[in-house]
Amino acid sequence: MTLRPVLVNIKAVDDAAVGRFWAEALGWRVTGEGSGATAAQPAGFDWLDPSTVCVDVIAVPEPKTPTKNRVHLDLATTSEAHQAELVARLRALGATPADVGQGAVPWTVLADPEGNEFCVLEPREIYRDTGPIAAVVVDCADPRAMARFWDGAMDWTLHEVTDDQAVWRSAKGVGPYLEFLRSPDVKTVPDRVHLDLVPGPGDDKAAEVDRLRALGATDLDVGQGDVPWTCLADPEGHEFCVLSRT
Repeated sequence: MTLRPVLVNIKAVDDAAVGRFWAEALGWRVTGEGSGATAAQPAGFDWLDPSTVCVDVIAVPEPKTPTKNRVHLDLATTSEAHQAELVARLRALGATPADVGQGAVPWTVLADPEGNEFCVLEPREIYRDTGPIAAVVVDCADPRAMARFWDGAMDWTLHEVTDDQAVWRSAKGVGPYLEFLRSPDVKTVPDRVHLDLVPGPGDDKAAEVDRLRALGATDLDVGQGDVPWTCLADPEGHEFCVLSRT
């Protein structure tokens, strides 16, 4: 079992503009711009390095609906001043305030130029060494059920499971966290943001996909056609892809 998250995949009408936004937001570089897919990666990114989950923006014709995304990024800060500075910089880049019913909270909810929500967190000790992305956050109905599936699906370490959340991080203790949080929201539209996973070097992708199906994943047809990756959904319907290293 060597599957691990490597990409947060975001759909956008203008992949280049949204990709540039995320690259500048995270202090990373843009790769692949202009081909319908724009990636934001740190300099020297290595697929074997567990310390980074990159952002891949894919062009689609449909704009985002008003429905809140079920997957979003939380960005880390080191101080109240850093949080304020980051929020101001992101707004200058094109981010806008977003209201997802959060009320009075110490973090700031924003949306990227096409409305994909994300949070700029107040400084938290747990995220002091994650890099710019503190966590990839997924809304779900049952964190314990998601813990059973995803802990079997990937090689990250499960740190916490409660009725309200399930939390993982790379077994090497580096990079962002993956957090499934209980939410009353019911899925009504396809996910605008999803995770992409990759098998380890030399591992058989087909065997890994079969293993995921045995855990409860189902095949997903999003019109992808004949592609080298496999589209699946977890037991709650969260879409994800298993990539081929080639």
